[in-house]
Amino acid sequence: MDAALRPYDLGSTQWYVLWHLANFGPTVQRDLGRTLELERATLSGIVATLVRKNLVEQTSNGEDQRQRVLTLTVAGEALWRELPDLSFIHEAAFGGIDEADLATTVRVLQLATERLQNLLRKD
Repeated sequence: MDAALRPYDLGSTQWYVLWHLANFGPTVQRDLGRTLELERATLSGIVATLVRKNLVEQTSNGEDQRQRVLTLTVAGEALWRELPDLSFIHEAAFGGIDEADLATTVRVLQLATERLQNLLRKD
């Protein structure tokens, strides 16, 4: 994935933020962090980079001035249309694997992640 994105000066996590905004529209930054399961500091750095590249706009939420809403800029939308289709990665990794096996794997990994997150919260 990183090799396919390198010519566009994007990393995989930057791509994921752009993907979310392109597919779901403007999003509150805090909600995006939860959705993508990114630490606040990590997401802040990624957003700052995308804003500096003029791919994402960060504005105040009208209801709560502390909240930041992220939106693709015109340049971000143009870049998104230019990016290569990365669905080949999913096919290469999971093609031919039984859907029930994939569903079980996802459930187990989600449970393991949740348990680890709960363990970290206890500290």
